[in-house]
Amino acid sequence: MAQAKKKATGYDKFVNWKLLIIPVVLFGLILALPTPQGMKDVGMQYSVGPKVVTDYLCNELFQKKSSDCDQWEILTARMMEQNMRMGALSKERLMKRNEKWAKKYKIPVDSANFKRAYEYVKEKVPADTYLSMMKGAFDMRMKNMKYENLSDKDQKNASKGAWNIKVSIAMVVFVVFCFMTECMPLPGVAFCIGLILVFTGVVSRSEVAGLYWDDACWFIMGSLMFAAAFVKTGVDKRMCLMMFKKLAVPNVRWITLIFFVVISPLAAFISDHALAAMFLPIGMLLYQNSLTDEIPEDKELAKMLMISIAMACNVGGPGAPSGGARNVIMMTYLTDMFGMDIGYAQWIMYCFPFVVVMIPITWFITNMLFKPRIRSLAPAMRHLEGEISKMGKWNKHQIWAMVIFVFMVFGWFTEKEFYNLGIYPIRLGIGVIAVAGAVAYLLAGVVNWRDYQEKVDWGVVWLYAGAIIFGRTLDKTGAAFWLAQSVIDMLAPLGMDQGIPLMLTSNGLTAVLTNLMADGPAAAAVGPITLNMASIVHPGTTFLPFMAMATAVASSFAYCLIIGTPPNAIVYASGYLEPKDYLRVGVPMWFVANIVIVILTAVYWSGIGFGSLPSF
Repeated sequence: MAQAKKKATGYDKFVNWKLLIIPVVLFGLILALPTPQGMKDVGMQYSVGPKVVTDYLCNELFQKKSSDCDQWEILTARMMEQNMRMGALSKERLMKRNEKWAKKYKIPVDSANFKRAYEYVKEKVPADTYLSMMKGAFDMRMKNMKYENLSDKDQKNASKGAWNIKVSIAMVVFVVFCFMTECMPLPGVAFCIGLILVFTGVVSRSEVAGLYWDDACWFIMGSLMFAAAFVKTGVDKRMCLMMFKKLAVPNVRWITLIFFVVISPLAAFISDHALAAMFLPIGMLLYQNSLTDEIPEDKELAKMLMISIAMACNVGGPGAPSGGARNVIMMTYLTDMFGMDIGYAQWIMYCFPFVVVMIPITWFITNMLFKPRIRSLAPAMRHLEGEISKMGKWNKHQIWAMVIFVFMVFGWFTEKEFYNLGIYPIRLGIGVIAVAGAVAYLLAGVVNWRDYQEKVDWGVVWLYAGAIIFGRTLDKTGAAFWLAQSVIDMLAPLGMDQGIPLMLTSNGLTAVLTNLMADGPAAAAVGPITLNMASIVHPGTTFLPFMAMATAVASSFAYCLIIGTPPNAIVYASGYLEPKDYLRVGVPMWFVANIVIVILTAVYWSGIGFGSLPSF
């Protein structure tokens, strides 16, 4: 009897045209439909808004047109405009900016002009006048701009901005469908993202090449390289045994619980990227050493271990302000838009309970959904002990592997702080440090390039590179903002525009967007809309800080797609997971997490209040 042909999986699949034709047709239909007025307005705000606001600020500050202003005056207006876009409306916030900040946002700057601009605002512009100006600039961009009042050139740019949003929305439909159905290889979808943006004129051919190499992509590449070095040298075996040898009953349930108890609290204070990269080789090793002659493969066990690492990273982020950019973004919005401060310890008091509650819930969901045949990992522990005893003492390659790893981890945890303190003259980024570590392994003779070529899943690197472009396009074009505004406007007549229903709407919307783009941009897109609505319906109450914290927490619910967060992409590199596995765990977790944060707000947060603010 002829042997049945094995079903193709993962990268072995070819394009399924019966399915792929669906997103292709939907993409074309969305582009062919008339452009909604709201999309035109947002396109105008994002494409022409910065120029109009800069002109407005030049007139308010110096009583001149921007074309007549000196360089330092233009610099002052541009810095204020950038702060306004970030929701940083107070003079105090501008006074904390420096030349590095201006260069980060591509504002042309030199020391002399920066000093003059800084001194002018400090000496000549009172704080209340500054705030009034910034609020006027915000209204100018969001409410007072009219398409018919623009010049021909600006009208053309506004139409281009609306087209860019339409392309972005069509791309969302195409990409999400492809990721959920795997109708074409996923790295191919990542390249389609760049091709769509170039062919539709959203970015140029030179811009798209640069967009594929974000620092996060370098981090994923470098972290997969160091995982390969760990596996080759056997350091992963030693680390795994050190972590789990104290377990009296090394059951898979207890192993995954340790993952959650260790990783989730740490993710509130240090990089979830780094934690996923550190634990990936340990999870893979546990699985590989658990297999026996009787059970040579147990896909459910592999998936359970890998998904536990990713979800443990995702759950921990809201616990402290240092757990992600989204937390700091919402704290800044609240301070600069409404003058309310949330301290570091105060944030932990409100938000860390969410992490504590979600650890057992996520662990239970994971164990309920995955049913591995192998339940005891005791044979894996014995096998590890046997292999380590054969290794003997630490050899020089293992020592070098650990030394380089320690330096890498130290760099990941300190590079931002050391840059801010002036210890590092340039911002390194965790990606550069990860790749530097990978090169150091080569220089130390721990690995050769063949090890990287064979053991690193390069498809995952390109997959996340495409995800970065995808999320950045939604943010920069204003597509995410338009989606957020459209949904909230649509739900307002249903009574979802105040109190807990408004918070539920905001959280759900943020939780959807964060699966499509980075958590920071997702919070940045939804935050200004919901905070402004909150200030209208519940002014001066606890609802404002609660809305800020809830939006930040909801932007961590990137459970459902590989591209939702770097830990999801990193564990996907193990080769044991499929896109549907993220949906399998992510969808119930998404609903549970949204319910938990609303209950937390209604019961715990409302119970302790917020300073002297009245309840809503």
